[in-house]
Amino acid sequence: MSVSKVSDELSPQQRIRCIIQAIRAEEQYWRERYPILRYQDWLGLGILLFALTGMVTAAGLYYLQLIPAWACIIVAALCASLSHEIEHDLIHRQYFRNTPILYHGMMLVTWLMRPNTVSPWYRRDMHLLHHKVSGTANDMEERLVGNGIAYGLSRFIVMFDGLSGLFIRRAILRREVDNFSVQKLLQASFPLASLYFLCWYVFLLFHAYDALFGGISAAPYPDSLIWLMQGIDFAVVVLIAPNVLRSFCLNFITSHMHYYGNVHNLLQQTQILDRWYFLPLQLFCFNFGSTHTIHHFVVNQPFYLRQLVARKALKVLREQGVRSNDLSTFVSGNRWKEEQTVRAN
Repeated sequence: MSVSKVSDELSPQQRIRCIIQAIRAEEQYWRERYPILRYQDWLGLGILLFALTGMVTAAGLYYLQLIPAWACIIVAALCASLSHEIEHDLIHRQYFRNTPILYHGMMLVTWLMRPNTVSPWYRRDMHLLHHKVSGTANDMEERLVGNGIAYGLSRFIVMFDGLSGLFIRRAILRREVDNFSVQKLLQASFPLASLYFLCWYVFLLFHAYDALFGGISAAPYPDSLIWLMQGIDFAVVVLIAPNVLRSFCLNFITSHMHYYGNVHNLLQQTQILDRWYFLPLQLFCFNFGSTHTIHHFVVNQPFYLRQLVARKALKVLREQGVRSNDLSTFVSGNRWKEEQTVRAN
């Protein structure tokens, strides 16, 4: 680790303004270079339809036995990660803000492609609150995916299985988060997330039982159960397992790049995670660790523009004191420590 040089002459607010100006300037450069970026609404819709087509195509090829299960899972997870980015942009009204039927239609499609989440309409309020209270006890969005939890079994359950994590953490969240309600979260998850987790748990339980006792059981499984499990097995490969993979990668990255506690300004809310060993995880959350910090400074920017501005923006972020690859978050429950800003070489 090495100490990054941050000018003591600038206040945090001055550094923040410098970062925002640099991001905006780089965005303007790319918008002038590529006039197609003016068609932001249609680019967003096109990307979503591309992702949906990719997921449906992978499912069709798997059904026809033209690709193996693992290939279908990987392709579908990549497509689902794209839909997550589109949903996030929609939450910030980046597409069709004046065309409700297309706006809400796109919101619905992103939920159908990622049914293990709360509805995007409910998440919109939760995410906008996240920007107001990031790094504090009331940041429910991040706390639901592991932020602020000391390392151990509990944290991995939260990152890997949102529903189980919700129930094992409900008492703590009810005590520490204003207006927290398990009932409201479950209502916001119905019906898609309810069906998702029902199928997932049935899949795990059946195949665990079959592996342990199927070979010694004298009675064959009923035809109706076999038919049901064939449908669930197919759903797991084409939709459920891809989102298990996608959500774990996203939850792992986001819960480690957001700080929790001692956060007083935008410079302290997030860090940059872009070391090479994070690449397998970044693949399934669209480079989230490298670019999400940019979003905290400029929220009304489509995700693909963040990728374009990232090279220059990340340089300015580091120069102005935003931490990068601070692995202390893995052992400190994400706590921001009042010490010199450090970054990995």
